[in-house]
Amino acid sequence: MSLTEYPPGTTFPGRIGRTIGDSDPAWPTPNRARPDAPNVVYIVLDDTGYGQFGCYGSPINTPNLDRLAQNGLLYTNMHTTALCSPSRSCMLTGRNHHSNGMACITEGSTGYPGSNGAIPFENGFLSEMLLPHGYATYCVGKWHLTPAEQISAAGPYDRWPLGRGFERYYGFLGGDTHQYYPDLVFDNHQVEPPKTPEDGYHLTEDLTDRAISFIADLKQVAPEKPFFLYFATGANHAPHQAPPEWAAKYRGKFDDGWDAYRERVFARQKELGIVAPDAQLSPHDPDVQRWDELSDDERRLYARMMEVFAGFFEHTDHQIGRLLDYLEKSGQLDNTMVMVISDNGASAEGGPHGSVNENKFFNNVPDDLEQNLAAIDELGGPEHFNHYPWGWTFAGNTPFRRWKRETYRGGVADGFLVHWPAGISAKGEVRHQYGHVIDMVPTVLESLGIDPPTAVRGVTQSPIQGVSLAHTFDDADAPSKHHTQYFEMFAHRSIYHDGWRAVCPFPGTSFAEAGVSFGMLELTEEKLRELDATGWELYHVEVDPTETQDLAAQERPRLIEMIALWYTEAGKYNVLPLDSRGTMRFADPRPQIAAPRDTYVYRPDTQVVPENVAAKVLNRAHSVTAQVELADGDEGVVVCHGSNTGGYTLFIQDGLLHYVHNYVGVEEFSVSSTDPVGVGKHTLRYEFEPTGLPDFVSGKGTPGHARLLVDGTVVGEADFPVTIPLAIGIGGGLVVGRNAGSPITRRYTSPFPFTGHVEEVTVSTASPEHADADEQKRAEARIAMARQ
Repeated sequence: MSLTEYPPGTTFPGRIGRTIGDSDPAWPTPNRARPDAPNVVYIVLDDTGYGQFGCYGSPINTPNLDRLAQNGLLYTNMHTTALCSPSRSCMLTGRNHHSNGMACITEGSTGYPGSNGAIPFENGFLSEMLLPHGYATYCVGKWHLTPAEQISAAGPYDRWPLGRGFERYYGFLGGDTHQYYPDLVFDNHQVEPPKTPEDGYHLTEDLTDRAISFIADLKQVAPEKPFFLYFATGANHAPHQAPPEWAAKYRGKFDDGWDAYRERVFARQKELGIVAPDAQLSPHDPDVQRWDELSDDERRLYARMMEVFAGFFEHTDHQIGRLLDYLEKSGQLDNTMVMVISDNGASAEGGPHGSVNENKFFNNVPDDLEQNLAAIDELGGPEHFNHYPWGWTFAGNTPFRRWKRETYRGGVADGFLVHWPAGISAKGEVRHQYGHVIDMVPTVLESLGIDPPTAVRGVTQSPIQGVSLAHTFDDADAPSKHHTQYFEMFAHRSIYHDGWRAVCPFPGTSFAEAGVSFGMLELTEEKLRELDATGWELYHVEVDPTETQDLAAQERPRLIEMIALWYTEAGKYNVLPLDSRGTMRFADPRPQIAAPRDTYVYRPDTQVVPENVAAKVLNRAHSVTAQVELADGDEGVVVCHGSNTGGYTLFIQDGLLHYVHNYVGVEEFSVSSTDPVGVGKHTLRYEFEPTGLPDFVSGKGTPGHARLLVDGTVVGEADFPVTIPLAIGIGGGLVVGRNAGSPITRRYTSPFPFTGHVEEVTVSTASPEHADADEQKRAEARIAMARQ
């Protein structure tokens, strides 16, 4: 018996009589894609420089990305915004980052339309555009597109992945996470990793498994239904972590240093046709140390940090290969449009010397060369949150100058690959047409034969601001259609127009030349006038792609036109006001879900409370009180907050009550009960009373007197000479009944669940603070900034 179908919302074409025998049925047509509609896969790498892809000349082995280039197209002139969340908003909406309210990451949002951190619903996501055309939509990996105050279990959920058109989600909502102990969300709820590091767990492998399973679940039921997969690894963002055998492949490969790396990669880029034979390598950066001027120990440490990064990247490439292999073996790869992009240039968040624990930097605790050397054989493992130094950042962006957060091409020029054998006849070719991440959505829509929607879920849509690159797929000589593109990040400005590029660096061309570090100089109206008069540079990037020949003096009329054009674009896309404050903007007040309070009540069997909404206990008198019931032999974590990079934990072990304060991974301070707690119901309490003032400049939080109480009786006391000054550990919020994530103390292994019963835990911060509240906010801002 055949079915009669009709478009939903139109007149019912069947017949309705008084009985079923006198009636003819008809059904609303299910949402089906057109026959042979291609799948779409975005593969989004994090903090990966132009000169770090193997197919862009790097010595790092990336065979699976290379095969996409060999069987597809490699673009040499693709651009991003210089920062994570802004770029991701562009590639998913087809609109500029200020149009998306994403001038910065959401933690740095300000109360202006171009920077409020809430992507407007009139700027639909590609997932929302494809759903009505019969596509399944999956998001796997890093998100970082929800306002920071809205990523807890309290929601709201309308700007989580499932609220923006994705039907399934598995990954992490923030800017970065531990590769061995990640903060995971499945659809709309937190989950624990399926394995431990001891069992061989690694996040990128887990994400790949989940992506494959999402697709397999779909195809076994509806083999013709196409899908859109947004696959965003946490790699290659810090921490640089991968199983040791991957880094071991690169032993000694970087001993000649970052200066030699740049020369070697640049020569290879010329051989590959990525840059012209007469192109010039950008000069040595003033902020980067000369490799031959470093000590032997520094060279040994920094070379090892790069070996670990290279292993991390190759490991990531291997997981990408597993996804590609699955698509190929299941007969789907040829008709899948795969687009590979990095969200910005290589990251300078490791500072001039690199770090084995970024949380030291956020707390003004200096990295110590001897301590770092002691950790050299453990780099890449779960014990350290490591990042390489500036020299490798600069080298990673070869051949361009500068890096992420800045709008020289080192921050905004990125690798871009397109692979679609069923739709593109060209293979292994290079494309030089100008592009920007806002062009990805219109390229997909044109390739699929889909018009941009006029409305999404009843919301009238804004115009797509990018232009399609589809005309370049089979025509290497096709002209660029993207003629003008503005850039702005932390008041660092530039604009491209038809082969020319004007740049206005801020605070200067380098930190050394400006005499001030990132975000420490607020742009005033007076300074802006000065910059517009004398601070712009001009480059003919069509012949000088690395921005080495400043033509501002020779081409003054053109420069004036370019500056005026920047302001025209800024007005069109909500770029103003300019905000150079860097991490200081993170201290701005923002709308909160809950009103301020000094008493927090937490319960077991609940989700981890993210750091940005958890109780703030640093540098102030506070107490932690738990109502528990114990049987003989019960043990485990009662409550904890943080990770192995810093935090605190209250737990029972060997019958005794213990409290450990992990001072930024450098030292543990503890207090323990003198006698076992005993069976039955008890009130367990930890109290901290400051005995001095913090010294934030030196990385020291308030010293204090710590005491433990059981049922109101003091059972243990200790003096802590120093505490965490500014920011509790990266990765891992506050949780009751277990240590989610990496273990806060070396005394146990995560999750060390509490085997007794916890009724509730109350954290009180009612006493006056000893901390400088503004400095505390700035520290939280520094962490947020590094997690993008």
